Amino acid sequence: MSDDRLIVGLDLPDADAARAMVTRLGDSVGFYKIGLGLLPFGGLDLARELRERGKRVFLDMKLFDIGATVTAAARGLAANVAPDFLTVHGDPQVVAAAALGRGGARTRILAVTVLTSLDRADLDAALIRDGDMAEIVVERARRAFAAGADGIIASPHELARLRALPEATGKLIVTPGVRPAGAEAHDQKRIATPAEALAAGADHVVIARPIVAVPDPATAARAVLAEMAAAA
Repeated sequence: MSDDRLIVGLDLPDADAARAMVTRLGDSVGFYKIGLGLLPFGGLDLARELRERGKRVFLDMKLFDIGATVTAAARGLAANVAPDFLTVHGDPQVVAAAALGRGGARTRILAVTVLTSLDRADLDAALIRDGDMAEIVVERARRAFAAGADGIIASPHELARLRALPEATGKLIVTPGVRPAGAEAHDQKRIATPAEALAAGADHVVIARPIVAVPDPATAARAVLAEMAAAA
């Protein structure tokens, strides 16, 4: 049986490869993430197919543009694809525009605080203000909630502080940068195991390569589910 706290990232070359992976994972996984890399290769059609098959879909587009454009994109995606989750960058004006476009649709708008592949040196290179990484993440989350976000994307390292925010009551926290015990970090810099992330307050964890890039994805997924069940 699946556990929708686990979201498997379909970080694969094209929609056919992703379909094959969904078939291999079978009933063990019920929630999938489709990111930007898959969109030019049939990603939106795949998202609709997964929804028709009863799967849940996290459309990870990280929208960022002027308000009118974000509103139009969110409106179209909510109406024509109907993902469960849709990501936008956590700037308040972007979040507010996406929430306006989503309207009364079921899609949840999730705000990206700081990408889990970034550290303080990366923020310096991007001319992001000085300060502790965790403090910046917490402040961006607070402002995103105030702008209408249904939840946030945040690394495991800031989870406990984010879950403690009064503004986070009733909101979702979805955590990438999650690696099963013993797995390689790859390009993620702020990581934790599934058990650690759930214990710190995550509602969902996102795992891609440790499941979809191994010889036996179904066994890898079941191992993650067992680790999550032990942490429940």
